[in-house]
Amino acid sequence: MSYPRRPSRASPGGAQWTHFLNIFLMVLIIRSGYQVRTQQKPPAYWTPKRGGKKISITLWLHQSLDILWLANGLIFAVLLFSSGHWMRIVPTSWEVFPNAASALLQYMTLSWPVETGWVNYNSLQQLMYFIVVFIAAPIAAVTGARMSEFWPKDAKTLNRIYPVEAARALHFPTMLFFVLFILIHVFLVFATGALRNLNHMFAGTDEVNWVGFWLFAAAIALTAAGWFAARPIVLAPLARLFGKVSSR
Repeated sequence: MSYPRRPSRASPGGAQWTHFLNIFLMVLIIRSGYQVRTQQKPPAYWTPKRGGKKISITLWLHQSLDILWLANGLIFAVLLFSSGHWMRIVPTSWEVFPNAASALLQYMTLSWPVETGWVNYNSLQQLMYFIVVFIAAPIAAVTGARMSEFWPKDAKTLNRIYPVEAARALHFPTMLFFVLFILIHVFLVFATGALRNLNHMFAGTDEVNWVGFWLFAAAIALTAAGWFAARPIVLAPLARLFGKVSSR
């Protein structure tokens, strides 16, 4: 019996763009989500053109970013499965758990595992990427949809089966998981061979040079620009394209 050959590249072709967009969108989603959770008086409100519930412009931004993030995730999923790279992040043996525990001990003692991500992931990486792509991301999407204004409020049976309280109880911890994952992920990228790892992620090559670093720096600069641009004076003209913006 022949088995499909595992891809030798770190990520499917074109995934570098989805990786950049994921960074950009996730940072702004986390920021706007935190603002929605803590904001007492929104700076402005948005109402759909066709009528509907008035929501804060911050919530409008959060939900708009969510839609873009879902579209980016769908593109990544297509690339992942069409290229066969899904085999790299889907565990196929129970041995992944003891092997992941062993890799975790190596990380905790700063004795980095010897695997190179260009060839294959170690068990802990495989397990974490599987959780992020196939568990945490769907949970974030499903709970976010339940809490959004797009959810059918008159579907009594559906709302009884899936109450909004359950979505809220899962959505915020999922965001905290993503924050923790991003922080650890970035730390390990730089601690275990920054130039090569950044080339894997942003340049699509296994070479050791500064191309991936400068692409990463550009991604951070664009993300920072998006962070500072996400203000009512910039958001209001964009929001008016899709509805009415008011001060109260």
